[in-house]
Amino acid sequence: MSHIKHCFDRAILDLEVNKIRVLVPLKKQVLLTPKFRSILSSVKELGIIEPLAVHPSQGQPDYFDLLDGRLRLEALKSLGQSTVRCMVALDDESFTYNKQINRIASVQEYRMIRAALAKGASEERIAKVLAIDVKKVREKAHLLDGIAPEAARLLRDRQVSPEVFRVLRKMKPIRQIEAAEMMIAANKFAKSYADMILVTTRPEGLLEKAKSQVGKNISPEDITRMEAEMERLQHDSLAVEDTIGDTMLSLVVAKGFINRLLRNENIRLHLQRHHPDLLSSVSATLDAIAADGRGISQE
Repeated sequence: MSHIKHCFDRAILDLEVNKIRVLVPLKKQVLLTPKFRSILSSVKELGIIEPLAVHPSQGQPDYFDLLDGRLRLEALKSLGQSTVRCMVALDDESFTYNKQINRIASVQEYRMIRAALAKGASEERIAKVLAIDVKKVREKAHLLDGIAPEAARLLRDRQVSPEVFRVLRKMKPIRQIEAAEMMIAANKFAKSYADMILVTTRPEGLLEKAKSQVGKNISPEDITRMEAEMERLQHDSLAVEDTIGDTMLSLVVAKGFINRLLRNENIRLHLQRHHPDLLSSVSATLDAIAADGRGISQE
């Protein structure tokens, strides 16, 4: 039997917060977002549930480079914590690990909240931990009411806005499944795209109460035009699928190489001193690649 190499050390270590290096600093605006406030509240109430992912720094004994968990680390610093539980990577390819860590999707969040409620947690307690209104907790707890199980399964790992599910509820189950497949094919999960699917849905695909609400001010010509646009988008998405594998592989290799360069302290200091704009641009590009929705992580 072939030997399988582990990506991380099996031991979870308690590391000093001030010895974990963040290669790409967070922008100050991020600390003002609802997402960070939610993470800060969760860490304050429950501590770190998912360990950070780190890798030993090259040339700096006892220091580690952060691979995943920048917001959690920032929350710990804000709370004055001195240590944090970490998984130590045996390889330094941060992009690969980031792609393997599941960023929480709407359906996953729904299941977590339902599980917490089933275990006796109150809506108020959940709202406090997530730093959101109780009304939002109730909305998230009923996210899949009226949604076909197959449609929910298709969208379970996607970053789908709650408004999309409100649109899907106006359709019959078979049309919900078709809509989910169309959104995945086009890689579009916004409410505007769901609205377009709704408008182009024939009456037999809608629930009775939705038939009188859909298409009131839309002419047959508009519907025909939108159907043609959706067909074009689906054709374009299929064309992209033929090349997406090679493109993503190139991004993985390029990002890994650039990350290794930036981990070299001499190179980083040189760029900071002589080419700060270039360093900022490269860092922003790395952030954009890491935030690709195809693998979308819970910080």
